[in-house]
Amino acid sequence: MLDQSARSLPEVPQFRPYEPAPFRMAMGLAAVAEPDWLEFAEDYPAQMAERRRLLASAPEAVVACLPEAKAAACELRDGLVTHLLTHHAGWFVKDGDTLHNRLLDERIDLTATDPLTTAGLLVQEDFCLMQQHPDGHHLTGAVLCFPTRWSLAEKLGLPLVEVHEKVPFYGDRLAHPVERFFSSLKLGKLAQRLNWSVIDDAALFQLQGKGRDGIDPDITPGNALSRLYLRVERQTFRRLPISEAVVFGIRIHVTRLDRVAIDAREAARLSAAIQALPPDMAHYKSTGRFSEALLKALAAIG
Repeated sequence: MLDQSARSLPEVPQFRPYEPAPFRMAMGLAAVAEPDWLEFAEDYPAQMAERRRLLASAPEAVVACLPEAKAAACELRDGLVTHLLTHHAGWFVKDGDTLHNRLLDERIDLTATDPLTTAGLLVQEDFCLMQQHPDGHHLTGAVLCFPTRWSLAEKLGLPLVEVHEKVPFYGDRLAHPVERFFSSLKLGKLAQRLNWSVIDDAALFQLQGKGRDGIDPDITPGNALSRLYLRVERQTFRRLPISEAVVFGIRIHVTRLDRVAIDAREAARLSAAIQALPPDMAHYKSTGRFSEALLKALAAIG
């Protein structure tokens, strides 16, 4: 049974990060205050139920940690608990090694599982640990319950540039700026960015789906807005004080398009952003499978 305090959860933020201007490949970073590192909203109970299911039924797909990241994983768990007790004290109470989550009326033994699994049982965010190597930062551990069409098992241990190897323009335009940002991120400084895509699947856990060709005949101008979804990643970045690992947080938002394109102005913004995608990026995001039907649906909104 949910605790009464769950009723105080705010509405889910409505992010609309797509831009009608010409396509730009940029980090788009913004500063974040410490209390706003994590995001709590009324979808917390539902998303946490799905996280618990995945962590119990498919742990090998959603949690991984290299030996070099074990200390950083423990540091992340402990820092996460400290943050919850400091900035969300009405919802989380600690008694010894047990954390009482009043939002879900759960008591979690902080020592019962590995630290990344424990982190995954507390909040909606996924967390990736990035650690400095001679050739740049590598992905050394993660709890990734809600991947946006990529596999943790395939990316674990790789440097950033190889993690993003299939992302169009990343190597030429973003690899060096991203590496500089990770290397220069100061202790106590938090940043965030938003990443968006339009997809044909509302599932939170998605390993596959990028780079698909062909047209989906089942998506038509008449049903595109109810069959397609805006998926937004709120990505956060912070450095851990002892291990100096960078924590890359990912909070997923999925909204059906008929709740996004609610008027002609918003429909026009989304349409312009989709049309601005270069062919390589459109292919990577698999939007070509439904873009013609979607653009016709958006154009019909008056």
